[in-house]
Amino acid sequence: MNSIGRLFCLTTFGESHGDSIGGILDGCPAGLSLDFELIQSELNRRKPGQSTITTERKESDVVKFHSGIFEGKTTGASIGFSIVNSNQNSKDYSHLKDSYRPSHSDFTYSKKYGLRDYRGGGRSSARETANWVVAGAIAKQLLSQVKINAYVSSVGPVFIDKNYSELDFSKIENNTVRCPDEATAQKMIELIESIKSEGDTVGGVISCVVQNAGIGLGEPIFNKLHANLGHALLSINAVKGVEFGSGFCASEMRGSEHNDLFNTDGTTKTNRSGGIQGGISNGMDIYFRVAFKPASTIMQSQQSINNSGQEIALDAKGRHDPCVVPRAVPIIEAMTAMVLADFYLLNRTSIL
Repeated sequence: MNSIGRLFCLTTFGESHGDSIGGILDGCPAGLSLDFELIQSELNRRKPGQSTITTERKESDVVKFHSGIFEGKTTGASIGFSIVNSNQNSKDYSHLKDSYRPSHSDFTYSKKYGLRDYRGGGRSSARETANWVVAGAIAKQLLSQVKINAYVSSVGPVFIDKNYSELDFSKIENNTVRCPDEATAQKMIELIESIKSEGDTVGGVISCVVQNAGIGLGEPIFNKLHANLGHALLSINAVKGVEFGSGFCASEMRGSEHNDLFNTDGTTKTNRSGGIQGGISNGMDIYFRVAFKPASTIMQSQQSINNSGQEIALDAKGRHDPCVVPRAVPIIEAMTAMVLADFYLLNRTSIL
């Protein structure tokens, strides 16, 4: 499946080491004035080679629009776009042609399809997420009143010991790890650099806060807001878990502790529900946390197998992120924006 969304629908194409990647975005209403600099700035936040704690691959990631836009405004037709791949080093992956990286998609892709594009992971590469950022940047402009802020809240054992309400989101872009707490950010960077020097990788958590989404987004039963957000967020490479509001901590609480009591204006005194009740937004801040595993490709020798089932010693090569979470921040925001835009259009058209 290469599409996501029902009305605000993105279909994508491309591989990590192909000529280009791109997509077709359907359902964007006509007459939306687009800020192309904003779209490019979102891509710049995701692109590789932006700091010493990311992959060394260099891509300009300049998006080219082919359709659906006239004189700076959307026409209501399909928006086609592409991003050229210009810095592939496919030879770095030739040693993987007949071998499988542990915990990578190499094995499952090969067994499912009978072949695989081993160059940088092919279609399974996080290079695909650049397409999502383009669509997400358009969704953000469609939902101009909604504020979506994602940030790195932990890397390995280093984490922010503050509630999101105590943080200044304007500081998220002040450091390469995208953590709004400067002291914690420096510890995160030092940890990532240390792990990178060992040829290893580390995981982390991204927190996201959505403000001004309003009441009524989401549907009962199978199209709950948090269910669709979970589907989108779990589609991101290396994501292993998503929790909304109190998340897993709720399992340790009593109802008398966990219930969000109402104020007379319909707001709640607490927000352990994370802004979603019964699968529908309740007007409070929507907040959630997304856990990322360590990248599976490490620069250390590992025991593995080849496509004949023989045990081998695998020494990986290529350019890889020692920690994926800094570059995943704009991806989290993009996927969130697309889901919200889809529900916004569904609400506006009364389609269930």
